[in-house]
Amino acid sequence: MENTGPRILIIDDETQIRRFLRVALTSHGYVVKDVGTGKEGLDAIAMFSPALVILDLGLPDIDGIDVVRQLREWSKVPVIILSVKEQETDKITALDSGADDYVTKPFAMGELLARIRAAMRHIAGDEEQPILHFADLSIDLVHRRISIDDHEIKLTQTEYEIVRNLAINAGKVMTHRSLLRTVWGPSYEKEVQYLRVYIGQIRRKLEHDPSRPKHIITEPGVGYRLL
Repeated sequence: MENTGPRILIIDDETQIRRFLRVALTSHGYVVKDVGTGKEGLDAIAMFSPALVILDLGLPDIDGIDVVRQLREWSKVPVIILSVKEQETDKITALDSGADDYVTKPFAMGELLARIRAAMRHIAGDEEQPILHFADLSIDLVHRRISIDDHEIKLTQTEYEIVRNLAINAGKVMTHRSLLRTVWGPSYEKEVQYLRVYIGQIRRKLEHDPSRPKHIITEPGVGYRLL
């Protein structure tokens, strides 16, 4: 029986990686198409209409970052970068260019599947819902209220804006720069320590154990995501 699940497009010039991903993702019910160049990928996105794109940065014709930038001119489809590049600067550039997540090769298939599910949940909730739920955490976007186990938590205006931005991008990594720019403005883009102080304050209010956060997760050197 043919799969009828979400469509995933793989853009990677390594034939073995494409074959491995195609078999693994198909076995989990996804409908998979794979191509080996950036140009083929951009054409396939338009024709195949995938629910998610897995993209390698080191393509033979177009740099993966440029693929993301071109794609974001006309599409919001989630993009997960799959790359051997481990430098924080590569991750930050990809995420700031419009990618939703970044997984480094070699990778565990279970981790990639979890990232795929998170990215798809994010796009499914793109039309802002009035109340967002994350286990014991609830965020009322209309009344600007945050609750843990139905008990309202008092946040400052800045703390709330940080949480709101993480929540409406739930599952997606938000870089330090994008959070600082969104909440404080462009002149604060380099004030990473400033952001860390606020994240610490928020965790003390929202997490049962701030030293082991379950909601606001740190992506070392890159940023934060809310789960």
